[in-house]
Amino acid sequence: MKFNTTVAASAHDAFVQKSRLNHLLQSSTWAEVKENWESQIVGVTDDGGELIASALVLIKKLPLGLTMIYTPRGPIMDYQNAELVTFFFKALKDFAKEKRALFIKIDPAVLYRSSKFGQKEVPEPSLEALAAIQHIKAAGGQHVGFNRVMSETIQPRYQANEPLEQDMTQVYPKHAKRIMKDAINRGVVGHRVGREHLQAFSEVVSMTESRKGVALRNLDYFEQLMTRYGADAYLHLAEVNLKAKYADLQAQLAQIDQDIAATPENQKKRFNRLNDQKKSTQKYLKEFADYDTTKDEPTVIAGILSIKFGETMEMLYAGMNDDFKKFYPQYLLYPKVFEDAFAAGAKWANMGGVEGDLEDGLSKFKSNFNPDIQELIGEFNLPVNSLLYQFSNFAYKLRKKMR
Repeated sequence: MKFNTTVAASAHDAFVQKSRLNHLLQSSTWAEVKENWESQIVGVTDDGGELIASALVLIKKLPLGLTMIYTPRGPIMDYQNAELVTFFFKALKDFAKEKRALFIKIDPAVLYRSSKFGQKEVPEPSLEALAAIQHIKAAGGQHVGFNRVMSETIQPRYQANEPLEQDMTQVYPKHAKRIMKDAINRGVVGHRVGREHLQAFSEVVSMTESRKGVALRNLDYFEQLMTRYGADAYLHLAEVNLKAKYADLQAQLAQIDQDIAATPENQKKRFNRLNDQKKSTQKYLKEFADYDTTKDEPTVIAGILSIKFGETMEMLYAGMNDDFKKFYPQYLLYPKVFEDAFAAGAKWANMGGVEGDLEDGLSKFKSNFNPDIQELIGEFNLPVNSLLYQFSNFAYKLRKKMR
C-alpha cells in the first residue's frame, strides 16, 4: 500500500461515488465551497496502483502557525479492513504533522443502525459498525461518543433518509396525504426552477432564520453552490397565485350555490355533499381574505436547495414564509424533490439531521414522509500533537458550546 498526498479530484470523486459511504461532503467540489479552509485530497493505492482509500482533507489555520484537520463524512475506505485502516491513519497523522496539526477530526458515514420513524423495537448495532469503531480505535482514534444532540457534533449523527422508489405516494402515511391534498386545494404548486430564482429562495430562508433564531446561509453562498455543482444543484420553490386561486374559489362557490339550488329536495345525499363542499370552499375563501389577492404574479412561500452526488440527493437548505404555514407548502415540495431525485437516478434523498430522541418538531415533520432514521457511528479525534491536544480539544468544545 502507498499513501498519496496528490490524489486527482476526478479519481477521488469516482471512488467516492462508487462507495457505500458516498457523501456530498467528500466531493472534491466541496473544498471549493469551503473557501475559509485549505484543502487537499489524500489516499491509499494498492500494489496495482488502484485507489483503495481516499479523503478530502480540510485544513483550518489556527494561531501560532498551527492547524486543525477535518475530513467531513470521511475518510472513504473499507473499515472492515483493519490493516488498511491502520495504515491510512498512520500515514494521515504523518501528513498532519507536516501541516502542524493539533488533531484530526473524522466522522465517516458508517451506518451504526437504522429503523423506521416510530419503530418500537430499536435494532442492535450492525456488526460491521462495531468492527469499524474497533478498527478506528486500534488505529489511534478517540471516539467522541454516541451523541444524541445535533449541536454537540459538527455533522448530525442521526439523519432522516428517504429511500426512493417510482411511486412514492404508496409510502406516505394517510394523514400526510390529506395535508398534501389540502395544500393543492389552496393552490400551492411545487416545481424545480433555475438559479435566477435564488433571490426569492434566499428571502424565505431569511424568514426561517428570523423565526427560529438560527443563522443559515446568504444569497452569495447559495449562488456559489448552484454555480459549482451545476446541473447537480436542484432548487425547488413552492408558489401560490393568490389572485387566480381566489377567483377560482369564488367561481367554485358560485357553481356550488347553483347546484344546490337545482338539487331536488328528495336528493338528500347530493344536497349534503354539496353543502360540505360549500363549507370547505368558504373556509378557503375566508383564509384568502387575509392576503393580497390583487397581484398577478405567484407568491413564493417556500423553497429547498439540494445537491445530488452519487446515488443520494442531499437536501441542504430549506425555508418557508410562516405567514403561509396553513398552506403546507413543504408537504408538496419534499415529494417533488423525491420525484426529481429518483428521475435523476438517486436511490436516497437525505432530509438532513434530526435530534437523537426524535422529539423535536423537525423530526416529527420529517416523519410525515416515512423515512429511515439512520444513526451513524459518530466522530473520532486522532491526536497529532500529544502535548497540545488536550488543551486544544477543550478549547474546541468550549467554542462550539458558546456558538
